[in-house]
Amino acid sequence: MLPATHKSVEELTSLSKEFREWIIEMLTEAKSGHPGGSLSAIDFLTALWFSEMRGVESADRLADDRDRFVLSKGHGVPALYAILAKKGFFPREELKTLRRTGSRLQGHPDRQRLPIVEASTGSLGQGLSVAQGLAMGLRLQGKNSMVYCMMGDGEIQEGQIWEAAMSAPKYKLSNLCAILDQNGGQIDGPVSEVMPIEPVCDKWAAFGWYVMDIDGHDFAEIQKALAEVRARHERGETKPVFIRARTVKGKGVSFMENKIEWHGAAPKAAEAAKAIAEIRAAR
Repeated sequence: MLPATHKSVEELTSLSKEFREWIIEMLTEAKSGHPGGSLSAIDFLTALWFSEMRGVESADRLADDRDRFVLSKGHGVPALYAILAKKGFFPREELKTLRRTGSRLQGHPDRQRLPIVEASTGSLGQGLSVAQGLAMGLRLQGKNSMVYCMMGDGEIQEGQIWEAAMSAPKYKLSNLCAILDQNGGQIDGPVSEVMPIEPVCDKWAAFGWYVMDIDGHDFAEIQKALAEVRARHERGETKPVFIRARTVKGKGVSFMENKIEWHGAAPKAAEAAKAIAEIRAAR
């Protein structure tokens, strides 16, 4: 398996802004979906897929020993679809079919329709368990692949997350990396009010994980953290890794940032035009 192509911070920044446009466009076309969590996650996902993950360079070079990614917060899938379109797993024009009946691009990841999706997710709380199973299976096959799982901060209020959090250290899954997209909001309101999760880093450390706390919009920090995850695994460390990525819900569109109402509401045409103009101005 070839190493990932290491893109510069400038290249990743440009890509993520392009993806923000695509996210707004596809949600507007679908007239439904989740902009807040898609926009908060896109920077981390851009760095992961374009500067760290191995064996996923393009649709025609998908390695059997590739790194795996599970989007446990499945409602944020527009961010993943933008990345997969850029990598050539399907034409960019297909993004316009988001959430349509019969489309491969459902509102939550669907492995049956789109095999590059490693797991069908959307029932919140289940993705980390799936990722742990993948990590265990890859190790049993003698593969050195990494498994990355992104969760939402509202999502980790689910009990199944903590069962997986408890068992992964037992099995010494250093090839497993859990990423928390901590944007502070969920559909019912601020996470701190619905069901507080802090001190979240201390909790994961107490369960036996190696914990990192980073700015989820700082590409240099993200790249450094991901490089450390792989280095720990390759030098024989035994702990799985938890990365708390501090993010902003709706990041990159000023009128969406930190606004709970944009958790699951698609922009109308005029709002989309305003958002895209703002993104382009920032580029």
